[in-house]
Amino acid sequence: MGDVKKPIQCFKAYDLRGHYPSQINTDVAYRVSRAFAQWSQGKTIVIGGDCRESTPILKEAASNGIQDAGIDVIDIGLSGSEQVYFAVNHFNADGGIEVTASHNPKEDNGMKFVGHDAVPVYAEHGFPAIQEIAEASRFLPNTQPGKRRFESIEKAYLDHLFLLIDLENARPKRIVVNPGNGAAGPTIEAIESYFQTRDLPYTLFFINQQPDPTFPNGVPNPLLKENHHQTSKAVCTANADLGVAWDGDFDRCFFFDDKGHFFDSYYVSSLLAQLLLKRTPNQPIIHDPRLTWLMKESTETYHGQPVQSESGHAFFKQAMHTYHALYGAEASGHHYFRDFFYCDSGILPWLLMLETLKNEIVPISTLNQDMQKAHPVSGEINLKVSDLPTVLSKVHDHYAVTAKETSWFDGLSLEFDDWRFNLRGSNTEPLLRLNLETRGQIELLHQKKKELLQFINTCEG
Repeated sequence: MGDVKKPIQCFKAYDLRGHYPSQINTDVAYRVSRAFAQWSQGKTIVIGGDCRESTPILKEAASNGIQDAGIDVIDIGLSGSEQVYFAVNHFNADGGIEVTASHNPKEDNGMKFVGHDAVPVYAEHGFPAIQEIAEASRFLPNTQPGKRRFESIEKAYLDHLFLLIDLENARPKRIVVNPGNGAAGPTIEAIESYFQTRDLPYTLFFINQQPDPTFPNGVPNPLLKENHHQTSKAVCTANADLGVAWDGDFDRCFFFDDKGHFFDSYYVSSLLAQLLLKRTPNQPIIHDPRLTWLMKESTETYHGQPVQSESGHAFFKQAMHTYHALYGAEASGHHYFRDFFYCDSGILPWLLMLETLKNEIVPISTLNQDMQKAHPVSGEINLKVSDLPTVLSKVHDHYAVTAKETSWFDGLSLEFDDWRFNLRGSNTEPLLRLNLETRGQIELLHQKKKELLQFINTCEG
């Protein structure tokens, strides 16, 4: 057992993330994974990873740490985060680690942790104890190392997903799929084969298909506007009905309509909530405070109960469990499902979207335009500020005087008769995030967006 502390700087709110190898490296991966294994007091831990160049190196170190704690490792190979969540439940394992930095630059890497039943491990649950053990190398002695075995979960994982959707008698659809050279490519190829063996009328057009640690077509973060053009162009070129793009560990997916226009996750969440509540009414639906009006309206119209949660997957999963919620959706593009162990998935929303659209005759762009017209939104605006608390305080003092409702739940939310906004600090990056929405007034949205940005700028003066 060691007594000298070796600080670990890359613990974030829900995961480890940092530059490789200066912040996260084999030493950190070994110590943290061994500490996690010791903390879990289990017998088996699942490990998977994305396609980054450093991932196999970090996975090997993490596996060694787990085994040296006397715990067995089930290695599922190249995987998305959701496949680790699935595998933890499938194998009844005591925890899981996905080695990934998701949508971060290619020089970064990280690790996501879950416990038994894929319950998240994060800053308020587990991380302090794990960090303390890891930094001090306060490891319990063990004379019998664990074993490591390699398992494929592809068939069981896909069988589970396809139990949750109904694509019978669907109209043909042409779909552009963009894995972004991340980890999603092989899984989407397997789904394409699944479609073919069941004679489902979906034709897929791949771009950025192969996993590539250099990310030659840009970092896979489809939420960024500068990354929209590839999928948008491919949709138009292929005369496709729909486009879908995934981030690096494919726990998020984003949609594009038949004209190549981005289909905001807020609208997607509303559609999925409606679909799931039609099947199983009178159920809780979890939403975050960034954008709320449409989700509340859709949930209540289809006899569900809207429940607000703090943003971030640890908080959402906790709320999903607490309320036994049917579905949860964050404005950032994370979708959570009771039938997927209360976890987030980037593949299931795509399949459920196909079910939602399976009998649609009108172009998807018409649906997109109608939703934009009825519920205009700004999209998330990321701002770098030097003094976040001061900016929030000044914005509150300026706008709260005329607001109908004011809330400090997860940032600052202010509601007026026909517009509202949420302003909050990021849990993972040094950014202030702004979201606005109006009731059918696009000009008002633009006006208030411009006004707010100008005011925030003066707060920094």
